Amino acid sequence: MDKPRMRWWGWGEDGHDGPIKPGAKVILSKHCGGPAGVDRPHVDLDDVELPESVLPSAVRVRFAEAVGEAFVRDDHATRVSHAAGRSLPDLIRLRRGELVTAPDAVLYPASNAEVDALLALCAEGSVAVVPFGGGTSVVGGIDAVRGEFSAVVSISLARLDRIIDIDEESLTATVQAGVFGPDLEEALQTRGFTLAHYPQSFEFSTVGGWVATRSAGQQSTGYGRIDENVCGLRCSTPNGPVELPTTPATAAGPNPRQLFVGSEGTLGIITEATLRIHRVPKAVLGDSWFFPDFTSGSAALREMEQSGLHLDIARLSDVNETAFGLAQLGSELQRRGVLAYLRARGLTDPCLLIVRYDGTPSDVSARRSQGRSIVRRHQGVNLGAVPETSWEKHRFSTPYLRDQLLREGMIVETMETSAPWSKVNDLHGTMTAGIETAMVERGTPAFVLCHVSHLYATGCSLYYTVFAKQEVGAEIEQWKALKSAASDAIMAGGGTITHHHAVGTDHAPWLPAEAGQMWLRMLRAAKAEVDPTGIMNPGKLMNGPDRL
Repeated sequence: MDKPRMRWWGWGEDGHDGPIKPGAKVILSKHCGGPAGVDRPHVDLDDVELPESVLPSAVRVRFAEAVGEAFVRDDHATRVSHAAGRSLPDLIRLRRGELVTAPDAVLYPASNAEVDALLALCAEGSVAVVPFGGGTSVVGGIDAVRGEFSAVVSISLARLDRIIDIDEESLTATVQAGVFGPDLEEALQTRGFTLAHYPQSFEFSTVGGWVATRSAGQQSTGYGRIDENVCGLRCSTPNGPVELPTTPATAAGPNPRQLFVGSEGTLGIITEATLRIHRVPKAVLGDSWFFPDFTSGSAALREMEQSGLHLDIARLSDVNETAFGLAQLGSELQRRGVLAYLRARGLTDPCLLIVRYDGTPSDVSARRSQGRSIVRRHQGVNLGAVPETSWEKHRFSTPYLRDQLLREGMIVETMETSAPWSKVNDLHGTMTAGIETAMVERGTPAFVLCHVSHLYATGCSLYYTVFAKQEVGAEIEQWKALKSAASDAIMAGGGTITHHHAVGTDHAPWLPAEAGQMWLRMLRAAKAEVDPTGIMNPGKLMNGPDRL
């Protein structure tokens, strides 16, 4: 049983933190008055306050009989490391050492049969179950909600970590749910294949977590979201296992695989998935552009996507995100040189687009040429490949900045949506304004950044990052105001409440407005069939809260 991959109080591993760059401090100070010049380190692990474990001793004995005594853990460190995800309120509570919920124990099954047995025991003993993969949820998806049950346990998939089969002829890989992203990608690339699924959490998230949350990755525009790449799966439920065989396509009624993809542990625990894989491309070619405004950039992306250009990476930053990136660019001399270059071409408030093409050398060259023709029609100024390759080099490091800013008196929140092309620009403006207004009303002005990161023929995603000074002593209430303002703006503007972060508890209040009560009743009916006592991940998705 491996130790947790992430440090208990924040993101990732030690050794990757660094000081906030001077340019970032300058621009944050200008827009929201921070960093605040304070030092607020996290508490020591031993000082974290947890509710007492209430797991009945008789039930614990039966768990130990099912998986072995060594794999039933209720020590302080294990309970803390499975008590919270990595949302802003999670991090605030962890750093303070004030956890209002935690699993009474953590169980580590090593096979499908052991998962089945544990769920049967939990149903019999009225014990709630929270499935646990990498612990990277940012929407309260792994909160240890006990609800009406006698106790709550976390079932970790850490020991279900095998790659069962790589079918090179069919281009599929069958994988246990506890396999981490880097381990899967290394095994595939050794044999000339790739899944190319790179969410921000890639280094610390698992296949089971991706499937259960309907994940999207930074290359999903080209390679597809996880839901597009699931060909088959196995799910343990309290009422017995559901096994859905691999098939390239079917007309045998509604696709049951898609009911479990995105089910967030409320129907059962996904223990295996068969995923479509791809051959490693023979060539990759990056390109980068500056546009005079966000509208021009989004119009160029829409034309590229709808023309069938097939971008494999596409990321368009708005004015604020571009300015934040430029503020941290190398030396002051380099930054001034770039700005002078842009001003000479009429770009005073630029928006940066980076793209990448994967394929054969001749294919990527032809597609880049076609892309450049489209972008020039939308007033784009070419920067070549360097900005794109630089972004790739650092693309998994951003969450470490959030931890450092929290220490220095700032809050950092992320959220995302998607909308039809016809609504994107209005929604972008409305959402930014809604967030800014809510934060000004609390006396903590916000700096709001946005980028487009996933393209579809019908629309695209919008991903936001929000910086503000902490409202000391009321950080959770501050977050609720921010989250509510953003979510209300999304729904009013015709967006989805979540493009790829899942629902959990944080988005559940807005789910009825998007999906409708009839669909929620249908989901609850499905849950009642596979989970008749309701032990699976209480308080999430279709049974989530009606307010924050």
